[in-house]
Amino acid sequence: MNIRFGDAWFLTRQDVSHLMRNRETLLWTFLMPVVFFYFLGQLKYYDSSDRADPLAVSASPDAGFLADELTSRLQSLGYAIEHPPPNDFPKFSRRLQIPAGFTASILAGNPMKVRFTRRGDDSSADYDRVRIDRAVYTLLADLIAIRRAGGDVTPGRFRELAAAPRTLTLDVKTAGHRLVPPSGYEQSVPGTMVMFTLTVLFTAGAVSLTMERKAGILRRLAYTPISRGSIVLGKWGARMSLGSIQIVAALICGRLLFHVDWGPNLPMVLVLMLAYGSLVATLAMMMGNFGRSIPQVIGLGVTASNLLAGLGGCWWPVEVTPLWAQKLAIFLPTGWTMHAMHQLVNFNAPPAVAVPEIIVSLVLALAAGWVVARKFRFE
Repeated sequence: MNIRFGDAWFLTRQDVSHLMRNRETLLWTFLMPVVFFYFLGQLKYYDSSDRADPLAVSASPDAGFLADELTSRLQSLGYAIEHPPPNDFPKFSRRLQIPAGFTASILAGNPMKVRFTRRGDDSSADYDRVRIDRAVYTLLADLIAIRRAGGDVTPGRFRELAAAPRTLTLDVKTAGHRLVPPSGYEQSVPGTMVMFTLTVLFTAGAVSLTMERKAGILRRLAYTPISRGSIVLGKWGARMSLGSIQIVAALICGRLLFHVDWGPNLPMVLVLMLAYGSLVATLAMMMGNFGRSIPQVIGLGVTASNLLAGLGGCWWPVEVTPLWAQKLAIFLPTGWTMHAMHQLVNFNAPPAVAVPEIIVSLVLALAAGWVVARKFRFE
């Protein structure tokens, strides 16, 4: 395909100038991302207090000292225990119900069940289950040990057993850097940057191409000496330039206004975002090329950008979503870009960690660009 870069550069400059004169484009490129930076940054999806979220314990007065022993073990595992009145008990996100006659029934050899309920099924739900199981099973193990030693089961016997030297100990060492899901501006700024690059190009970038076709501009371009390849490259360059401007502005704004530390991997973050922007610009070209009407392109662009942003982890850390959503995000441009972004910025990973995501974005951009170049419609 014949391409003259001078012609393509001329079309890129003209299109960028036209797009940047549009007030809606300026609004969604520069102002709205800052608004989203702030409001989404106020949400705390995860912090150090999440695991110490109060655990409401409901136990009848005749539950006995084993209920107190179970509660004490839960406290030692990091729970802040509260004993709310019955009317307030359902308001807590974590709730443990200890049945009546708990101690008497267990000492009589009758099985008893404690009931643990919680709201949500995010990644911390498994940690809750582990802690609850640990408290219950260690209580049972200590009860068996006391009975085998002979004598009555009393609170004092549990304290004696806890003070006894252990014949088996566990040496615990940190295997590496603990990965804590990002929250606040660490999540909102990268997520909004990825989302708005998608939103602006899927709307303004795609719709403008459809409008040019409807207005006959593309048909007139087809009669000029500018080659087909130069026209396609010039149109793509304009959208890529718009996305690049937005990315750089978001990086600067995130650092100056919201004090986001991009870390030592900032050059690789920029390369990652430009690779992502090249893919999004090409997909926007494809959307504008194959769209039949302006309302259709607008609707498709808004729907697709919101779905990809939500499922890809732009609105919240993908680590706090169900497992199926985390697996799905791996196959979405927003998902793999956010994954690499957090690896570089929040998890102190080396720059090479983002290379697979960059390669995938560029390969898909080239494949989609080949389709657009072959099927580009002038009318």
